[in-house]
Amino acid sequence: MSQRIVLATGNQGKVKELAVMLSELNIDIVPQSQFNVSEVAETGTTFVENAIIKARHAAKETGLPAIADDSGIEVDALNGAPGVYSARYAGTNVTDQDNIDKLLHELAGNAERIARFWCVLVYIRHEHDPTPIICQASWEGEITQTQQGREGFGYDPVFYVPSEGCTSAQLTKDQKNALSHRGQALKMLLAQFKAIA
Repeated sequence: MSQRIVLATGNQGKVKELAVMLSELNIDIVPQSQFNVSEVAETGTTFVENAIIKARHAAKETGLPAIADDSGIEVDALNGAPGVYSARYAGTNVTDQDNIDKLLHELAGNAERIARFWCVLVYIRHEHDPTPIICQASWEGEITQTQQGREGFGYDPVFYVPSEGCTSAQLTKDQKNALSHRGQALKMLLAQFKAIA
């Protein structure tokens, strides 16, 4: 019988990625939407804090172990912004395009465009777990002047990957999973699960 773990996200792409990577461990990844888990305020000032908040909330409302992801992009020339506010950089209820437009506007005329994606994955066994497993990884790149590519989501069309000579939105799903911040953090989490399984 497989172990059920709730994934504290409504993002179906993240659910699919995790389910595939953890399938060899006989783990059943279930999105929190199946339990009607309520929204929780992400009041942390770091990706780690927000991921823990989301994981504890999902575990509390479902009674299951939980995995939560918090991720975003930081730009050196903007002192690390958008950072934890990446999804709501242009305000609340905004589109990915709104956030991209704001980022390109803020960097207009700036030659310094080094940036990185961050992903933090947190696994907790239960709501009061005092020692959550925390995996974090980054992906270095640069912000382009214009958008390129149609794959991915978020800031992918303006995140240039020097090693590949293109943006993240121009990579295949397999290429992106092999290189990205989330792919690296998932590999770390998989190794941790194998160690405790």
